[in-house]
Amino acid sequence: MSMPRSVVEVDDAMLVRLQREDFSIDEEIARVRGRSSRIGGIATFLGTARDRSDERDVSSLVFDYYEGMAQKTLRDIRSRALREFDVIEVLLLHRYGEIAVGDNIVLVVVGAMHRADAFRACRWCIDELKQITPIWKCEHTPDGAVWVEQHP
Repeated sequence: MSMPRSVVEVDDAMLVRLQREDFSIDEEIARVRGRSSRIGGIATFLGTARDRSDERDVSSLVFDYYEGMAQKTLRDIRSRALREFDVIEVLLLHRYGEIAVGDNIVLVVVGAMHRADAFRACRWCIDELKQITPIWKCEHTPDGAVWVEQHP
């Protein structure tokens, strides 16, 4: 007897997005949760804009990205996570444009049968996203704009 894979049909494009506008964490979690009734654990990572970086005050951030390549990289990260970890669904969302201090920047949501698998995949996804996705950050400081090169 086979179980249905998906409870709610969601366009895969909604699971990997770059967007200017803010997002609802609850709606994004619901998007992943609705993909399968087998999901028993959901791990999330939310990155927000902070007011300090490398001992500098930061008033806002601007994110830019390589059109086409950034989206492909995020789709590849999602595909690899689904293939290499025991997870059911992965959502990757990153904002671009100007971001105010305290605002949401990036969200990773991973649904799995068990929490340990969800946590492992979620950490891998955000680490991989920060390392290989062609997204650049510019910090606005009292001394001017500073493009950040490292991806901690």
